[in-house]
Amino acid sequence: MLTLLSMFYYICLRRRSRSGTRGEALTSRRAVESGQRAVLPVSVEVEQYAKEVLDFSSHYGSENSMSYTMWNLAGVPNVYPSSGDFTQTAVFRAYGTWWEQCASAPPPFRRTPKGFYSQDYIELGFEEPVYPTTVEVLETYYPGAIVQILACSHNPFSQNPPTDVRWEVLWSGEPTKVLTPQARQFSPNIKHISFPTNLLRLEVNSSLLDYYTELDAVILRGVKERPMLALYKMPVIDISDLSDSEEELSDLGGPFRQGGDGKHQRTGNGYFDKLPYELIQLILSHLTLPDLCRLAQSCKLLHQHCCDPLQYTQLSLQPYWARLSDASLGHLQSRCTLLQRLNLSWTGNRSALTLTGFSSFMKACGLSLVCLELSCCHFLNDACLEVISQTCPELQELNLSSCDRLHPQAFTHISKLTRLRRLVLYRTKIEQTAILSILTFCIELRHLNLGSCVRIEDYDVVASMLAARCRSLCSVDLWRCRNLTDRGLAELVSGCRMLEELDLGWCPTLQSSTGCFQHLARSLPRLRKLFLTANRTVCDSDIEELAASCPSLQHLDILGTRLVSAASLKKLLQSCPRLLLLDVSFCSQIDMRVVQELCGLFPNVAIKKSFTQ
Repeated sequence: MLTLLSMFYYICLRRRSRSGTRGEALTSRRAVESGQRAVLPVSVEVEQYAKEVLDFSSHYGSENSMSYTMWNLAGVPNVYPSSGDFTQTAVFRAYGTWWEQCASAPPPFRRTPKGFYSQDYIELGFEEPVYPTTVEVLETYYPGAIVQILACSHNPFSQNPPTDVRWEVLWSGEPTKVLTPQARQFSPNIKHISFPTNLLRLEVNSSLLDYYTELDAVILRGVKERPMLALYKMPVIDISDLSDSEEELSDLGGPFRQGGDGKHQRTGNGYFDKLPYELIQLILSHLTLPDLCRLAQSCKLLHQHCCDPLQYTQLSLQPYWARLSDASLGHLQSRCTLLQRLNLSWTGNRSALTLTGFSSFMKACGLSLVCLELSCCHFLNDACLEVISQTCPELQELNLSSCDRLHPQAFTHISKLTRLRRLVLYRTKIEQTAILSILTFCIELRHLNLGSCVRIEDYDVVASMLAARCRSLCSVDLWRCRNLTDRGLAELVSGCRMLEELDLGWCPTLQSSTGCFQHLARSLPRLRKLFLTANRTVCDSDIEELAASCPSLQHLDILGTRLVSAASLKKLLQSCPRLLLLDVSFCSQIDMRVVQELCGLFPNVAIKKSFTQ
């Protein structure tokens, strides 16, 4: 067995390896051939809870409180082993496929790897770097969302700037739907890594869950001494490995040339080059980006096809966030001259991307760009947004979700993108002056997300500007805006009568007694989604007006109201045949008996009622 392994490694060694030096490869080979396995003394295992929440993509909670926020994951458990819906836990913003079904959701990117399931993430820092032996996640409600656990070589509490940051996957799996919403201790078998870590990243996918998943604490166990030495490092080819010398491409094609006597010698591509150009392009369009890059190294013919700009009209680099660098963008730059949709979400953090690399790529590839996804890109600064505004004249969709380190002044550059139709500013520090400037010039907006934008001082003024300038608005998300009043809402729904989606969740200043919700229902006959989450004043009259005026309603969230009865809900369900989702959690007049009765009468509607043990 050892001899076969040595032979296999020798063959791999002859191929060009860009993941390490030749000296490293030879050393690894000697280790395999000699069968050496170094064993170090056993260390005492250290157990620690997260010291700090360093970064996350979304949360259900507010930026100004601790309820349902990701910050609840720091420290010891608050709830476990209890099960249920608790405000002291960490909760992500979405679950299921409800958000993806909405008109405001962008279409998926082509070439997304089938094994990339992650929708959200959270990064946690621990006190002491250790070689991990166990990671335990305490899930207290609807478990099963975690799809990947990663460890980072960088110490987040170090004063030195990050250099040579490495991420290793400790465990990965597919999205699962656990049969019970009860609490559990999730502790998968993890891979041993070659460096100590005190930075973990959890990635989740809640698409199969019936309700919001809730996390209470994360435990990292490990030893301070390295338990074993890796035998060897396998060569890795990734998306940065794109350059090929003419000599190598010629060598690869050597056995397949025409003979000197004019006769055709055997060709290794099996007449593949006789296929129509368009057919080869169609075949290659089904490959993932790394596979496309690997195939480009096989021969001149496929190198030409794999570098065709038509293969790169859509480019999602989000699945490769851990490996993407300035060099990666540089290699891709010449291929992306026809780029229309680009997803850089989650990329570039900890100095992996710089202003220079990003600017160079955008200047070369931004001319035809219509969609740019930059969620959680913390490398962005004022200069980056200025570059976008100067190099992307056709841009229609811009996502800056959770770019919470961008200076408020940077958002003023967005007003130069006058063709914008979709703008996501969730959890950013945009201020009132900047958003009013954007609304003044970007009058073609169809979808606007201002959820959790806590620095906007007066949402009534913003609503008034939307009504005056953006009359074709299809969706607006005002989740947790804390100062929108009935006056601003009345102006919004009167001026934007094309609205199909409206999220007013956790907007405490709206009062049903003013008639604002009934006016909303009468003004928006096309309404398909309405979130009135945690508004305790919603009453039967509001529900009955929705039933009478909004027959296309599909999603309704009235969590937390005390004034809605079973009779009005039944009337709503009878009048809205397209209704798919109804959340009545913490509605004091709607108990589980009522929910079960309504589910029996309307089996096509997902009626949600959370519980607290």
